[in-house]
Amino acid sequence: MKLNRRVLLGAAAATVAGSIAGLAPRTAFANDPRRLNVKLNWIKNVQYGALWIATKKGYFTEEGLEIAVSAGGPNTPQPVVSVSAGADDIGYSAWIPFLDAVIQGNDMVAFSATFPRAPLGILSMPARPILEPKDIVGTRILAQGASQRSSIEATLALNGLPNDWEMVPAGYSPEPLLAGEAHGFTGFSTNEAVVLEQMGMVRGKDFHFVSFDDLGYRSYGAVLFAKRDFIKSRRADVVGFTRAVIRGTIDNDKDPAYAAKLSVEEFGVDYGLDIDQQTRQAEAQIPLTVAGDGRKLLALDLDEIAGPMYAAARATGRDKLPEPESIIDLSIVEEAHASI
Repeated sequence: MKLNRRVLLGAAAATVAGSIAGLAPRTAFANDPRRLNVKLNWIKNVQYGALWIATKKGYFTEEGLEIAVSAGGPNTPQPVVSVSAGADDIGYSAWIPFLDAVIQGNDMVAFSATFPRAPLGILSMPARPILEPKDIVGTRILAQGASQRSSIEATLALNGLPNDWEMVPAGYSPEPLLAGEAHGFTGFSTNEAVVLEQMGMVRGKDFHFVSFDDLGYRSYGAVLFAKRDFIKSRRADVVGFTRAVIRGTIDNDKDPAYAAKLSVEEFGVDYGLDIDQQTRQAEAQIPLTVAGDGRKLLALDLDEIAGPMYAAARATGRDKLPEPESIIDLSIVEEAHASI
C-alpha cells in the first residue's frame, strides 16, 4: 500500500509538552558546527525535492554545510516537538502546528515558506460539485480528523455561512468518495487529486478539486522554522541552507522529473514510491512554491500573515495570537536571494 502525504495541521499542547520531555539533542553532531539537523513533516518523498536536488548537486556543500535529514510521518515526533527539544535544528511544518507551538510558549521563528500556497482542499464528484464555500452547506464530507474539520468550519465562518455539514470519518484513500459514500473528501492537490488522475479521471470533468486557499481559508502549506536563538547564533548557516533550498526549488521547477527520480531511487527508496506519481506530484507542486503576486520564491509575507492568515486562525478559535512580526524573519530569504 502506498503511503499518502499528510500535512499535520493540529498540534495539541499536551502532545508538544509531553513529547519534548522524551527527546534529546543529537550528540553525534555536537562537535561539528557546520552540520544541520533537519526534520521533515512527512516521509522522504518528492515534496522535499528541493532538498534532494540541493544535496545531489552539491549546493549544501558549496555553503560549507552537511545536512542530516530525519523523516517525519506516522509514529515520529512532529517537527515543532523535535526542534523545541533541541533534537533538530530546522523543521518543516504546516502553518497551524507552528503557530500552535508558538502560542504554547516555544520561542521559534519561521523564516521561509516552502509552499506559500497550501495544497489541502476538497475533492468532489460532478453529481454534487463543491467549488465554492456555499457548496459545502448541507453536504457530507469524508475528513481525516479534527484539523480537517476545523478547516471546513473556519471556511464556513469566514464566508458567513452556517456550520451545516456532516463529517464522515475517513482514511487517506479517496475510494469512499468514488463509491458515493459522501459528497466530498478532504485531500491534497498534490496527492489524492493525482491518484484520481492516474486512474484516468480528468480534473474538472470526472472530479473536482478546490483548495481551502481558494475557498477563503488562507494558510501556508509548509514553513521552515528554527529556534530564535539558533537563528541568531547560526544565521550564516541558516541563510546558506535557505539559499541552497531556493536553488534546488528553481531546478525542480525546471525539471520536476529529476526530483522524482531522486526521491524514488535514492532518498525515498525505502518507501516503494511510484515514479509516475512522484513525477506528477513534483509538477503539481510548482504553482505552490510561488504566491503568484510577484514575491520572491519561498518568501513569507507579513501583510498576508497579519491579515487573511490570522483571520483564518481566529476562525478556528485561536484568539491569543502573537504579533506576526515577532514570529517571522523576512530577512533570511531576502539575503539568500541577494546572492543567487
